[in-house]
Amino acid sequence: MIRKSEKEGFMIKEHEADLCVVGGGLAGMCAAISAARRGIKVVLMHDRPVLGGNASSEIRMWIRGANGEDVRETGLVEEIALENCYRNPNMNFSIWDSVLYEKVKQEENLELLLNCSCLDAQMEGKHICSVTGWQLTTQMFHRVHAGIFADCSGDSILAPLTGASWRMGRESREEFGEDIAPQIEDSCTMGLSCLMQARQTNRPVRFIAPKWAYHYTKEDFPYRMELDSPDKWREDNFWWMEIGGTQDTIHDTEELRDELLRIAYGVWDFIKNSGVLNAKHWDLEWMGFLPGKRESRRYVGAHILTQNDVRQQGRFEDLIGYGGWTMDDHDPRGFQTREKPNIFHAAPSPYGIPYRCLYSANIDNLMFAGRNISATHTANSSTRVMATCGVLGQAVGTAAALAVQKGVRPGQIYPKYISVLQQELIEDGCYLPWHRREFFPIMEEAEISCGGHSVPVLLDGMERRADGVDHAWEGQLGSELLLTLPEPRQAGSLRIVFDSDLKRVTWENQKWYVKRYPMKCNTCLDDSPINVPGTIVRVYEVWVDVGNGRWEKVWEENGNYQQQNRVPLNRMVKQLKFIPKASWGSKTARVYALELIE
Repeated sequence: MIRKSEKEGFMIKEHEADLCVVGGGLAGMCAAISAARRGIKVVLMHDRPVLGGNASSEIRMWIRGANGEDVRETGLVEEIALENCYRNPNMNFSIWDSVLYEKVKQEENLELLLNCSCLDAQMEGKHICSVTGWQLTTQMFHRVHAGIFADCSGDSILAPLTGASWRMGRESREEFGEDIAPQIEDSCTMGLSCLMQARQTNRPVRFIAPKWAYHYTKEDFPYRMELDSPDKWREDNFWWMEIGGTQDTIHDTEELRDELLRIAYGVWDFIKNSGVLNAKHWDLEWMGFLPGKRESRRYVGAHILTQNDVRQQGRFEDLIGYGGWTMDDHDPRGFQTREKPNIFHAAPSPYGIPYRCLYSANIDNLMFAGRNISATHTANSSTRVMATCGVLGQAVGTAAALAVQKGVRPGQIYPKYISVLQQELIEDGCYLPWHRREFFPIMEEAEISCGGHSVPVLLDGMERRADGVDHAWEGQLGSELLLTLPEPRQAGSLRIVFDSDLKRVTWENQKWYVKRYPMKCNTCLDDSPINVPGTIVRVYEVWVDVGNGRWEKVWEENGNYQQQNRVPLNRMVKQLKFIPKASWGSKTARVYALELIE
C-alpha cells in the first residue's frame, strides 16, 4: 500500500511482514534467507545498493571464519561460497555482487529494499511495532510492520531508535574477569579501513599520487609489510591501514574516511614509487571509498559472551553457532602507532556461541546478528569475523521463523524449543559442534547398504569430518546406495549431503588466501580460475521401488555443485536407490547423509 505521508508531502509505502531484517551484510542476508525458506514473510532493509556489507564490492574484505581443520562453516555460508565457485571462477567482484543479489531475490517470501536507510522506529512500551526507512533512489519512505525485528546493521541502528540496551568500548579487566582486557574501561574500539586492490599487467604502469596523499618511507611500516621480500605485498589486502579506534567509529566515519584515503593513496605511492618493492607492472585497480568497520555498538542480550566463555569452548545448552577465529584485538590507534597493529590471543576452534547472545535483554521482539551481538570487546574480537556472523545470521532467521510458527517471543525459544532450533539448523546444513542430527521418525529402523554391505556411517548423524574422524561413505562412481525402511512410509523429500571438500585441497593452483575464502584481493597474471570442489557429486540418479520387482527413476541430476540437495518425492517409499554417476573431478563419490524427510 502506498499513501502520501503527512511529513513534507513525501510518499510512504507500508509493508507487512513476520520478520524485518535491517542490514544486508552476510549476517542479515543469512537471517533473511533462512527465515524466508522456513515459510515466513520477510522484508530485508539495506542502506547500500549492493548486498554483502564488508564482503561486498564496496569494501572487499575477505570472509574469515574458524581456524583449523574440520571447522569450516557450512549452511548458507558454504552455499554462497559454492555458488560463487560455480558462477564466478575468476573471482570478479561485480559477479560476486550478483551472486549475493540473486540469493536474496530468488526467495519468494522475501522482499528486498535496497538503498533504504532505517531512520525511525515506532514503539509500544518494550515492543517494536514498525521501522521506517528513507529510500534515496525513489525519494520515498518505507514503513515495515512486523512481529519480529532483527538488527544486522553492524552499527546497531535500532539501539538508539528503540531504547535497547547496548555497549560500546572496552570493558575493564575486573568487570568480567578477562585478563586480556585493559585495566580500566574506556571508549576505544577497533578501527576502520579503506581497502585497495591491484592488478598485475604485462607493461609498466605509472602512478602519480594525489597532492593530498601522505608520503611514506620504509620506517613507516613496522609489523605491516614484509619489505625484505619485494613481492610479498601482493598477498596483502592492506587491512592494517586502520584508524578511528580512539574516536567514534559511527559519528566520525566521514572524517575518518578522508584520512584513510590519504593513507591508502600514500601506501600505494610507496609501493609503486619508492623503489623498495617490485610493482613496476602493477596498476591500482580499485580503491575503497566506503570504510569497512570492525566494531561499534554491541547489544546487550540475555547473555554477554566473554573471553572466559570463549576460552572454555562455550559448551552452552543453547549453542546455535560457533566461532574459531582467534581473539584478534586491534590497537585502537591503528596505523597511527608504529607498534604491532594487533595481537592474536589464543582461542579454541571451535567454541560455541549461545542463542541468548542473539536477542535483546529489554526489547521483547528484537534480535540481532553480526558484529553487534551480545559480547564483550574481547569476545567480539573473535566473533566479529564474517563467516561467524553469517552462521549467527542463519540462526537468527531460523529462530525467528520458529518463534512465529510457535506463537512465542524470541526469548521464549530457550529453553522450551532450543533443541528444535538446533535440529532445524543442522537440517539446513549448519554444523553445531558436539551435536548430531536426530532423524525424523520415518528414518527409525532405516538401513543403508551398498553391494550388500551395511553403511551405518550414513545414519550416525554426523555430516562432516569431525575430531579427526571422517563420517563419509566413499565408493566408486556408479555404485548403488540402497535405503530400506521396515515398511512403506510417506516421504516428502530425500536430503543428501555431499563432501564439498571443506579443506578445499582441490583448489590446487591458488594462493593461500583464495583457497580458504570465496574472494581474493590482488590479481596476478598467472592466476588460475577457481573450480567447483572436485569431491562434489555432479550427476546422480534416485530410483524408488514401485513393487513387483520394478524400479522407477524419480530424479536425475546433471549439474549439482552444492553440498546439500533436496530431491522432492511426495510418495510412499519402502526402498530407494541413490546412484552417483559423476563428480567435478574426483574418481570416487563421497556422501555424508541420505535422509528421508516426512
